[in-house]
Amino acid sequence: MLLVLVLLAGLTALVHVPTWLTTTGTSALQGVVTVESSGTEVAPAGLAAAVVLLAAGAAAGLVGRGGRWVVGAVVAAAGSLVVVTAAVVLGGPERAVAPAVVSATGVGALAGPVHVAPWPWVALVVGALGVVAAGWFVRVAGTWPAPTRRYDTVTTGSDRGSAGSGAGSGAGSGAVAGPVDDERAAWDALSRGDDPS
Repeated sequence: MLLVLVLLAGLTALVHVPTWLTTTGTSALQGVVTVESSGTEVAPAGLAAAVVLLAAGAAAGLVGRGGRWVVGAVVAAAGSLVVVTAAVVLGGPERAVAPAVVSATGVGALAGPVHVAPWPWVALVVGALGVVAAGWFVRVAGTWPAPTRRYDTVTTGSDRGSAGSGAGSGAGSGAVAGPVDDERAAWDALSRGDDPS
């Protein structure tokens, strides 16, 4: 799943880089000016969604079962954001390209029709794939093994007993009650200052 999220993040970023909209505007100094707008200009939230998908891919391997539900919800939200922003551009390309025309010409009026490249449609599909991947992720999240607890500290009975007995409990307060079977527990006992033998 991590690979799927990283690929979706990369695809989301890549489809926002090319030119999405092309039109013309008029300027008093330059005459007719061709204005091209990339996906990052007309739908900047798509690039933000790519970063969110990348972060979700990193988080997916670190969190437990409950956290995976949250990651799935975040992935669904990022995919939905890509779908919505692409749909807004496709629904009103004139409105989406107008700020770029004003920036290039100083006038908000378009001099020609807006040509829409196929990239907004590709972004729509990639966003829908993100939503589908989120559903699949939530469905299979329970079958993955839990993250390892290898480096977590373990509280043993002798730790609880020595913590509750206070400072005046004597020299035997930190001793291990019985033989230590586990090699790791023996090293932990040595780290605490106990003699596991």
